[in-house]
Amino acid sequence: MKEKRKEAIALHYETEQQAAPRVVAKGKGYVADNILERAKEHDIPVQEDASLVELLSELNINEQIPEELYLVVAEVFAFIYKSDQELKK
Repeated sequence: MKEKRKEAIALHYETEQQAAPRVVAKGKGYVADNILERAKEHDIPVQEDASLVELLSELNINEQIPEELYLVVAEVFAFIYKSDQELKK
């Protein structure tokens, strides 16, 4: 069985400047490893969700997520918020 290459998508959201989160980085293999390593270096929480990565990989860099993905991406940001709160304790 052939192993699927790792894939990563990075989102950024500034509530007062954007209507929705946007894709700031994406890639497979080495690029995905680099994205994940940079997240780790900057204490940015990572959520693994193959289905979401598959959907977000259709977007271009700097493209905002479409309205159809708001709910699932909101769940990701809720995960990040909860992780941040736990780190502060």
